[in-house]
Amino acid sequence: MSAIRRLFLEVLGWLFVVLGIAALVLPGPGLLLLVIGLALLAREYEWARRRLEPLRLRAMRGAAEGVETWPRLLMSAGAALCLVAAGVLWIVSPAAPGWWPLTDRLWLAGGWETGATLEISAAIALALLVVSYRRFHDNPAARAEFESELVEADRHDEDDSPRRRPRAR
Repeated sequence: MSAIRRLFLEVLGWLFVVLGIAALVLPGPGLLLLVIGLALLAREYEWARRRLEPLRLRAMRGAAEGVETWPRLLMSAGAALCLVAAGVLWIVSPAAPGWWPLTDRLWLAGGWETGATLEISAAIALALLVVSYRRFHDNPAARAEFESELVEADRHDEDDSPRRRPRAR
């Protein structure tokens, strides 16, 4: 692999990791971005390879739990639709209402760019919800399959943990 390509993939991987960490607390698909970032970094780094599969399996668990019951499914869809509404609000950017206590400049800070990222996040969330629904809703076999993979990955991770290895004397 050329040095330029390697550098590009490494920078892109770290970018996805940073965006994924941010999206864990901001609106967005944080685990998905982290998995993508680690997948890119795993091409070069052993530490990323070790962390990729457990993270992917935990993301799958979250996807399965989000569509496990109708109330969860409706709440997940409602949250995504709230992102759509917020994105539209930021894009339209109406004047600050009279009850807004701060300066008008701080009303919907970020402008249309913030609205666009909210819309992108909502589109990704809705797409993931559809994929999760198709794969996991009323499909206990699919859920059991990745749960056993998760148990095995956790067991493997514990076996490789330096805390579990006996110290050399």
